[in-house]
Amino acid sequence: MGFTTTSVTTFPSHLPRLRRIPDVPEDIDYVMDHLNDPNLDLKKPLLSTESLELESKKAGQLQYAPSDLDTESNIDTVSYTRAESRNSAAVDFDDESPYPEVRAAVPSIDDPTMPVNTFRMWFLGIVFSILVAGLNTLFNFRYPSVYISSVVVQLITLPLGKLFEHVLPTIQFNTFGYRWSLNPGPFNIKEHACITVMSSIVGNGAAGSDVFFGQQMFYGQQMTFAYQITLALGIQIAGYSMAGFLRQFVVWPSSMIWPGALVTSALFNTLHKNYSKRERGHMTRERFFLIVVICSFAYHWLPSYLFTALSMFNWVCWIAPENVVVNALFGTATGLGMGIFTFDWAMISYFASPLVSPWWSQLNVIVSAFFWFWVIVPIVYFTNSFNTGFLPISAPISFDRFGLPYNVTAVITDGKLDLEKYRGYSSMFLPATLIFAYALAFGSITAVLVHTVLWFRKDIGRRLRSSLKDERDVHSRLMQAYPEAPLWWYGALGAVSLVFLLIGIHLFPTELPVWACFIALAIAAILALPMSILQALTNQRISNMQVLYELIAGYMFPNRPIANGIFKVIAYTGTNQGVAFAGDLKLGHYMKVPPRMMFMIQVVATTISCFVVIGVQNWALVNIEDICTPHQKNGFTCPAQNLFGTATVIWGAVGPQRMFSPGQPYNFTLWFLLIGAVLPIPFYFLARRYPLSIWRYVNIPLMFIGVGAFPPATGINYASWALVGFIFNFVIRRRHFKWWMRYNFILSAGLDAGLALCLIVIFFCISLPTNKQVVWIGNTIMQNTADFMGLPFKMPPETGFGPSSW
Repeated sequence: MGFTTTSVTTFPSHLPRLRRIPDVPEDIDYVMDHLNDPNLDLKKPLLSTESLELESKKAGQLQYAPSDLDTESNIDTVSYTRAESRNSAAVDFDDESPYPEVRAAVPSIDDPTMPVNTFRMWFLGIVFSILVAGLNTLFNFRYPSVYISSVVVQLITLPLGKLFEHVLPTIQFNTFGYRWSLNPGPFNIKEHACITVMSSIVGNGAAGSDVFFGQQMFYGQQMTFAYQITLALGIQIAGYSMAGFLRQFVVWPSSMIWPGALVTSALFNTLHKNYSKRERGHMTRERFFLIVVICSFAYHWLPSYLFTALSMFNWVCWIAPENVVVNALFGTATGLGMGIFTFDWAMISYFASPLVSPWWSQLNVIVSAFFWFWVIVPIVYFTNSFNTGFLPISAPISFDRFGLPYNVTAVITDGKLDLEKYRGYSSMFLPATLIFAYALAFGSITAVLVHTVLWFRKDIGRRLRSSLKDERDVHSRLMQAYPEAPLWWYGALGAVSLVFLLIGIHLFPTELPVWACFIALAIAAILALPMSILQALTNQRISNMQVLYELIAGYMFPNRPIANGIFKVIAYTGTNQGVAFAGDLKLGHYMKVPPRMMFMIQVVATTISCFVVIGVQNWALVNIEDICTPHQKNGFTCPAQNLFGTATVIWGAVGPQRMFSPGQPYNFTLWFLLIGAVLPIPFYFLARRYPLSIWRYVNIPLMFIGVGAFPPATGINYASWALVGFIFNFVIRRRHFKWWMRYNFILSAGLDAGLALCLIVIFFCISLPTNKQVVWIGNTIMQNTADFMGLPFKMPPETGFGPSSW
């Protein structure tokens, strides 16, 4: 019996084998399940149970410095046992977050014995809620304004908390069986987090105050305090009630990283490190943070006061100050800002910190900004399409047929549009950037909805049936030590807010029907989830959706400007407050603050803000001389409030029927509703077909929403933001990953804190008491340009431009 040998060609083991089939990931199921998470690097191999154990051993051998852990915790190690009740393999649970950003900012340990519900937490939280809400409301009437952010409170309250730790008595009290003390021990990171969250909640005031301002200043209506407080409470609390329903979708999942919350978390952990211990081989994070704050504070005296041309760095316009084309392209006041560079962190981080937003999201935004505002807008403008050549190329306001800002008081009688005055004056004309800002805002709504259905429908369906106990993330498992705030708490809160809302619109003749209130809340609820998902992944705030609400209200309630304003505020605030509160809940999730405590502090802070904001606004409108006039001596000209009031006239009085309906000049912008719905589809299928390609990073809603700051933002804000983001979140993150992990978020927080402190000192010590400015060419050179003066490409004819009748 013989054997036939067959010659087999073999390849050396160290050489790659040729393959005749397309490369696919080894774990294709895992890749396809996580394809909708651009922050997860799917090209890296998955860790097996053995590799997890090996990494754990390596971590133990590295002997991390104590500052990498929460030094206030009673836990001194990152190891812990997995839940014994789980009947699944160990690999189903994560000992560390799969996201480097989270690992860099959030310790994976917790001490459930830390006191949180303390006297000093409530005292400092309430005091700073009152101060922040009051001061931000007051200075929101001023231009330029000062905004006291939660970072400032975060820095100030730490030494105050430590002071309370040393001066308050430690005597214990017994109140109805509950034992408590004014000083339960060291001022800890969780108390600090609660105080900061309370100040963050009240930072933007109460949106209903803009409605009250418009009613009083634009339409001459006098309101009762009962009407103001019920409507404000109803609007503000409605948003918070929505946050409770968003938890299982955007708070508990580890994939919803919330980059903004990571910066705050990194700063908390930096501030609470043990200063007596040094880190080996590198500078401590707290020292790095202190150096950045000092340098930022010192430097920003230049672009903010001494050399303001560094901020509005339209250097090309200085060379050709009278060339209208050059100023339209490179200007930073009414131009497109093609100069790219600015040396002011306030301009670079105008709408978001470039150190926080992931590079893939920044790339989406800058590509969109380049295409729409540096390619399409100049074509439209220099061809005088839609009569835009008679106006500045970029401005956040509307104009009349003479090229002047539209005088809304010339067409209003008794709070409604006077058709005779309107026909005798002018129709409205929009500058080129504002036209496309509206168009992209229309496209963003359908793009967000379609994108969410395509990418997240399975996740949403699965999480409808899930709870916190089903999460495998280490931070979610640590949070299981605390009882969750029941969903019915948020439902009850929503019912209370609805009662306040309905009472408010009935106490005063707002002309808003009850059914419209329910429609506004329904729109807010529908959009809250997709918008919160987008912000959780990209750190991009949704700022241009209010145009859609104004459009809807304009068609539903023609010639009712007050109803239009209230409808917009209910829908816009309901959505944005829900997203913002969900972000705060994620911060509490990272800081391991008990969920029921988060519920209480958010409700208390929200309620306080309504009373404070209304009280300060009513006081200011009565006691500040010449408030809201163009030449008010201290700068209280009310730009934001006037913009809101003007919008009620544009959308509620003049109405979209005269601007966007078929046959009207800007009707083409409504086609973006269809464009926004269609564009996400091909990129979704391309990403499914090529799962490890660049297509999975294409985000159409982000391209529409990310450019929402245009105008008043210009290309210089976006270009400098993207440039800094590329350097830090692409180059440095790839080449110096350890440095990026240790210092990137600390750098962002330090720059913000130094800038905020500098602006506060300049405002309170120089601008407010003396109103003095340094007069020299470095502060005046940009004022002598066509950009600053807002000169158009074509001078309007004396008889006006546009149609002969309207």
